[in-house]
Amino acid sequence: MRFATYELDGTARAAVVSDDGLHDLPTTVLDLVRTGLPAALEAGGAALRGPAVPLDRVRLLPPLSPPSIRDFVAFEEHVEGVVMSVSGGSGVPPEWYEAPTFYFTNPHALLGAHDDVPVPPGSRLFDFELEVAAVVGRDGASLTPEQARDALFGYTVLNDWSARDLQRREMRVNLGPAKGKDSATTLGPWLVTADELEPFRDDEGFLDLAMRVSVNGTEVGHDRLANMGWPFEELVAYASRGTWVRAGDVLGSGTCGNGGCLAELWGRRGAQDPPPLRPGDVVEMTVEGIGTTRNTVVPGTDLPPVRPARPRRRTR
Repeated sequence: MRFATYELDGTARAAVVSDDGLHDLPTTVLDLVRTGLPAALEAGGAALRGPAVPLDRVRLLPPLSPPSIRDFVAFEEHVEGVVMSVSGGSGVPPEWYEAPTFYFTNPHALLGAHDDVPVPPGSRLFDFELEVAAVVGRDGASLTPEQARDALFGYTVLNDWSARDLQRREMRVNLGPAKGKDSATTLGPWLVTADELEPFRDDEGFLDLAMRVSVNGTEVGHDRLANMGWPFEELVAYASRGTWVRAGDVLGSGTCGNGGCLAELWGRRGAQDPPPLRPGDVVEMTVEGIGTTRNTVVPGTDLPPVRPARPRRRTR
């Protein structure tokens, strides 16, 4: 089943998606997630008996408003290319293999599947990142991977828009990413429940979904979700290690390899080929079994430069 949040005539509504369109739900998608998958499927089935609003009449919003967003870096090939581009190094750090790595990103900067995306202030190296995100379906702490798999509610497409020039500066301070990542994150077009994607699970427990991204109609990258270093249940288990994950939390897979972002290609090719995103560029992402997002890059807010730090005084 697919759950969505949409805007029509200035009002946001939750819905279940069918071939006919959007069938309204009496609650938010986040509240539906918190009821658990069985109850959500029952509510969705009841809503499908109601009238449908055609998709072409609405603006799709992010499927839910998550309490938090953790974004992992679970594709080895992506790490290899981006290390060359962002930090000037080579190879995959040995520490990557030891455990999943993630950072917290901004849950207040979410955009819908077809929203315009402004260039972050001061950035000249704007980039996309093709990912899949899992949504946790119930609260839990120090979960085993088996428990975490049972706690997965569903999946959506995630585009972790990145200002690579801002990110490079931040990473040299050995902290971040921060402003290089928090201007925009696309989630959408809807939230597909976990049961819908079980037929795609391979013999090793990974979801084997085709992932593709194009810029202005030209394919830039493609990969398979099964190339992750860890399946989603292990990412959720690690996120809950010694702490809590909550129903509605979003966990990104990290960017896929083979051109899942421009920075990976820049690192491998030693040149900005393809070039950074510019206003007017259209980025389209499709993940098998989930759906397609299509965002247009637009000019961002023109802000004054950031004031540098005052040198430390030597007197006490």
